[in-house]
Amino acid sequence: MPIFAYEAINAQGQKETGELEAANRNQAILDIRNAGLKPTKVAQRAETAAAKKSAKKEEAGPARTKGGKIKGRASAQQLTDFTAQMAVLIDAGLPVVRSLKVLARQQKPGAFKFIIEDVSESVEQGSSLSEAFGNHPRTFDRLYVNMIKAGEAGGILDTILQRLADFMEKAQRLKKKVIGAMIYPIIVMSVAVMILTGIMIFVIPAFKQMFEEQGMELHIMTAALIWVSEGIASIYGILFAVAVALIGFGLAAWGRTPKGERVLDTVKLKLPIFGNIIKKAVTARFTRTLGTLVMAGVPILESLNICKNAIGNVVLGEAIDKVANSIKEGETIAGPLSETGLFDDLVVNMIDVGEETGELDKMLMKVADTFDTYVDIAVESLVSILEPVLIVFMGGAIGFIVIALFLPLVGLIDAIGGA
Repeated sequence: MPIFAYEAINAQGQKETGELEAANRNQAILDIRNAGLKPTKVAQRAETAAAKKSAKKEEAGPARTKGGKIKGRASAQQLTDFTAQMAVLIDAGLPVVRSLKVLARQQKPGAFKFIIEDVSESVEQGSSLSEAFGNHPRTFDRLYVNMIKAGEAGGILDTILQRLADFMEKAQRLKKKVIGAMIYPIIVMSVAVMILTGIMIFVIPAFKQMFEEQGMELHIMTAALIWVSEGIASIYGILFAVAVALIGFGLAAWGRTPKGERVLDTVKLKLPIFGNIIKKAVTARFTRTLGTLVMAGVPILESLNICKNAIGNVVLGEAIDKVANSIKEGETIAGPLSETGLFDDLVVNMIDVGEETGELDKMLMKVADTFDTYVDIAVESLVSILEPVLIVFMGGAIGFIVIALFLPLVGLIDAIGGA
């Protein structure tokens, strides 16, 4: 509604100024007179530059792709918080559309805010919540959409949202633990490499020059150290570093192809120490995802297809696909799962018990909790082992450099003493 600035005379004959909202100028004059004032000047206020800019931005809307989809996506933490808050609002009895609008207003300006607003508009126009979420697959994946669909069908949307929020929070917690545990070793290793590179480039050449001026006979350790130093500081060292970087980028690009992804995922599972941790983490993700879907009432075949794409490992995904094909032929889950040879006996036996007792979802959740705990302990143990290993490596490298540099000096001192 337009805003009008006015000047008027009150009952005491004094001049007053102010602003008011009105549909048009005549309505503004009438409102001023009804307030006991005599208007002398009434004019619609011009929009400020900021208001124009805001209106223009609002009119333009979010950036979109050629297909009309909103660009950008939510972070995992944003989606987790949104799901947990949505569960609370639905449980409190608020309608879906109102809940979405409340949550949209709480979001900071950005792609996720526009996505929630778009979902709210779609639901308001008659779409189901799962359909509205399905319009944004970059933000709401198949797991999310199918869980919501199951909640709508069973009339337990609040319960499903809470289970989704719990699932996402546990996944985020595990991811943060792993990342946090690896930060210290990575920082220590990076600093060690920088220090050793600096010594090789700046310190060793100075000693080499001194040795040449004194005509000293170099020990094999000293000669090897100088050879490495010259290699790092030369064009060959730069070419080697560039080659390593190119190989790294090449492997990363190849790893995004179907064949490359399969090979790399196979190698990951066979790595010493790390392979077992990765396998346990992927198994925990699979069992928790499957358990959450089964608990929500999603059909088992659809649940397995979703898990296949959600666990993040092509090799195990192919194994799950074989299990799904066996189930189509009337088999249970445990038997085909055991035949793949990629899942521990504990997983197979607990799933077998779950199928026999009709409590498959609970058994899957217990397996997930067990393996999450194992991964936590394994990562903590690995970090506690890596710390002294890195310190020993750093100390050994520095010790080798010091000994190699001082061996010629010891020879020189002995020669001087003998003379």
